[in-house]
Amino acid sequence: MAGETGALAGLRVVDLSRVLAGPYCAQLLADHGANVVKVEAPAGDDTRAWGPPFVRPGTSAYFTGINRNKSAIALDLRSPRAHEVLERLLADADVMIENFKAGTLARWGFPDELLAERFPRLVRCRITGFGTDGPLGGAPGYDAVAQAHGGLMSVNGEADGPALRIGVPIADIVTGLHAFGGVLLALRERERSGRGQLVDCALLDTAVTLLHPHSTAWLADGTVPRRTGSAHSTVAPYETFAAQEGPLFIGVGNDRQFRALVEVLGLPALADDPRFRSNADRVTAVAELRALLSVPIARWECAALGAALLARGVPAGAVHDVPTALQDPQVRHREMVVEHDGYRGVGIPIKLDRTPGSVRSAPPDHGADTIEVLTRHGYDAAEIDALVRDGIALAPLPSEPGAGT
Repeated sequence: MAGETGALAGLRVVDLSRVLAGPYCAQLLADHGANVVKVEAPAGDDTRAWGPPFVRPGTSAYFTGINRNKSAIALDLRSPRAHEVLERLLADADVMIENFKAGTLARWGFPDELLAERFPRLVRCRITGFGTDGPLGGAPGYDAVAQAHGGLMSVNGEADGPALRIGVPIADIVTGLHAFGGVLLALRERERSGRGQLVDCALLDTAVTLLHPHSTAWLADGTVPRRTGSAHSTVAPYETFAAQEGPLFIGVGNDRQFRALVEVLGLPALADDPRFRSNADRVTAVAELRALLSVPIARWECAALGAALLARGVPAGAVHDVPTALQDPQVRHREMVVEHDGYRGVGIPIKLDRTPGSVRSAPPDHGADTIEVLTRHGYDAAEIDALVRDGIALAPLPSEPGAGT
């Protein structure tokens, strides 16, 4: 892509990954200026079909959320001729991201040892469900499987209800963030050593890291976590209450905030009540406290009480649905909804003042940049025609979007 800007401008990334964690990591790199080439199979990334809704034929809204600012090339990597193309892509790349089933790259002639020898400066990022060795090494795993196996589902849901999957693919998304950080760490180390290395991330590892504070409680004294709905296990009051015109979440993190809360609610004596004097007291007596607070909260209009509590330094907020959140004035002020040439997506959460990230291009159509990428890597028109004709590479027909780019 021309005209790249951002903290990572000039960085070259080959994104061999699909679905979520890997593509999200690659998009974060691309948002901050990296030149990312997304390599897809002839059938395309699985998530192109994960709809409805579809933003255009063959491209789901799901796919567009994690694949902007990338070029797209389609290759049948089962073919030795495609392996030659991949070698050319990697020859001038700084980073490779992949989440193939364990052993796939080795079977294609790209084992770790050979990659490290042939491309010594390449940072290789591998994302798997469970890692590549150990009792479950190489096992397939989607986000929900990691949530289940890693214990996350067991602590999510109402106390008297079943364990629930968290409503967003949290293990995938945070694994993408871990991979992003790992890549940057490896690039920073490469400045000293001149050598790349393997960044190894697994959805299971991420799920376990997300168990805080339940994991540390069990490690400290054997406390078995229980589901608490929207409430916190070690902080009170820290949960959702029913107010007029909608639910309100109130998060009290210290005694000063608790005193301010009960003063706003007209119950100032509760701040000095022995049952609720400290956070530990309030956690122990949380059921009694909830009952006492629920009555005056129910008399307040949700937005008014939220504003009154914020004015007193008590964290509180209405429980928004997705449309309300994405239209919220503060969300828009933070530029967390972006539009670019017909593309609409979630904004860039990492803000840099001198070299900010940017949205420069919409998520590409399948194989939209195959011709341009192959040309840039030394293939002439006849060679490209042969690769496309033989089904090794996929490129749009001259009348299709992206043709000739």
